Amino acid sequence: MDKLKLKTLIDAAAGRKPCSKVFKNCRIIDVFGHRIIEGNVGIFEDYIVGIGDYEGVEEIDLKGKYLSPGFIDGHIHIESSYLSPEELGSLLVPCGTTTIIADPHEIVNVNGLAGLDYMIDASYNTKLDIKFMIPSCVPATPFENAGAVINAEDMIEHINKEEILGLGEFMNFPGIINGDPMVIDKLNLAIKNGKLIDGHSPGVTGKDLNAYILPGINTEHECSTADEMHERLSKGMYILLREGSACHELRLLIKEVTEENSRRCLFCSDDRQPKTILEEGHIDNHLRISVESGIDPITAIQMASLNAAECFKLHNKGAIAPGYKADLVVLEDLNKFKVEQVYINGEKVAEKGKYLFEIEKVNSDIVRSSFNVKDFTIDKLQLKIPSGKANIIEIQPGGVVTKRVVEEVNIDENKEFIYSEDRDILKVAVVERHKGTGNVATGLLKGYGLKNGAVALSIAHDSHNIIVVGANDKDMYFAVNELVKQNGGIIVVDKEKVIGSMPMPLGGIMSDKSGEWVDKKLSEIHDIAYDNLKINKDVEPIMTLCFMSLAVIPEVKLTDKGLFDVGKFDFIDVEVQ
Repeated sequence: MDKLKLKTLIDAAAGRKPCSKVFKNCRIIDVFGHRIIEGNVGIFEDYIVGIGDYEGVEEIDLKGKYLSPGFIDGHIHIESSYLSPEELGSLLVPCGTTTIIADPHEIVNVNGLAGLDYMIDASYNTKLDIKFMIPSCVPATPFENAGAVINAEDMIEHINKEEILGLGEFMNFPGIINGDPMVIDKLNLAIKNGKLIDGHSPGVTGKDLNAYILPGINTEHECSTADEMHERLSKGMYILLREGSACHELRLLIKEVTEENSRRCLFCSDDRQPKTILEEGHIDNHLRISVESGIDPITAIQMASLNAAECFKLHNKGAIAPGYKADLVVLEDLNKFKVEQVYINGEKVAEKGKYLFEIEKVNSDIVRSSFNVKDFTIDKLQLKIPSGKANIIEIQPGGVVTKRVVEEVNIDENKEFIYSEDRDILKVAVVERHKGTGNVATGLLKGYGLKNGAVALSIAHDSHNIIVVGANDKDMYFAVNELVKQNGGIIVVDKEKVIGSMPMPLGGIMSDKSGEWVDKKLSEIHDIAYDNLKINKDVEPIMTLCFMSLAVIPEVKLTDKGLFDVGKFDFIDVEVQ
């Protein structure tokens, strides 16, 4: 801040100069004192100057409505909304979200650090304040092919950019625990530059967890049990309570939040699709769930604002106090948390659920899809299981965790797996699409429920190769080829005909359309998947499938190199002898 700006703010705070904006007659959420103050709030340009009897060029009578600090999402992947940053911002801001902490490891896995540069450039074209974590694990594991490999040396140019808060979720927990030299280089880069490090350590406990946290791992959003949450709280971590489109731990873990530990808890969505945002909201939805679960409303708002700001060292965000950014939300009540107005940097940006600005987008040529699929033939989809017994990926309800099960399967005279309609076991394949390796790995999936046709995606966390599941090889082969033709996204086929599709030309993982358009298309695809392909209605057909290649989430997943056991952190054979 320059000298003149600081002097002007001090004058406004002291009452020697009129404020540019004053909120009158409001119930102010005091997140420091855990109380409600009735009064006025003075704003000068983008800063709060104080609470008191101020005069302003513009005076807004809130008539007793609540004035809250803006809401902060502590961990989100923009790309998993299938939207560009500009489009996602237009959906989140009307929900009261003023800041998000984004980890762009999806687009960086596809396009390298050029993908990060695109995301930063695009973030300037939305009123939403987007802070970034530089992806720490590209690829997520050494057991798959991604579009890039990012090491510590590659990060040097970006680590001290103003928009970068630190290293994104460190999914390679074995690398930290075992002191892998390349991992140590990344950790040291963050430590030397005073940057934060996000965590991701599902199932890690005891001394291994001590070793993982020791370098300064600050957060955890992968807690799935109360024990995991409490162990991490006791060891100094912040806990991010997640409620997304795929993962729903908030209702479970919010029961563990107490008066004593609440200030170390905050909210995140991780992955949130347009349908979820349009129907349920964003962090405002976390607030509703928390209060319904018995959390005090002001404690919940602390978690949505101040706690997140302190966790990520956003020293001038998360509260209504002198010198804090004027990121504010006008609320009708503290139960339903209906958002009336949203202000970011003192500017009204949303009202009654509407974003108040035209959406302008940056040039996205740098991340426009390119698919380098080579030597892909239908024969590569064959899966021989001579013993007739196989390791199978079993979908678990309500999340992205899977279970490894061993079952007898149907095989033909050539010992190849064949689908049988009376058994919910399907062939699934991952086709490498970045480096032209020709890799195609096949496995088996249980719980998806598909009866005919195939579904193919180029959204396959985290390396975003092509993942395809189907009832027969012809439809699977056709689906992959059609997906490449449309430059990525989603394809649904039956009898070698496309019956549903959504192109995603931005890296093969994001649409260049609006959130409403994506929501409509996804709804159409879901209906087709359920009605035509008979996919299990307890399964979200797209979000579920795209996580079946995520080799850092237990228990077993499929990458382009084969079937991967996350617990062993190594490959296993599909066939069981």
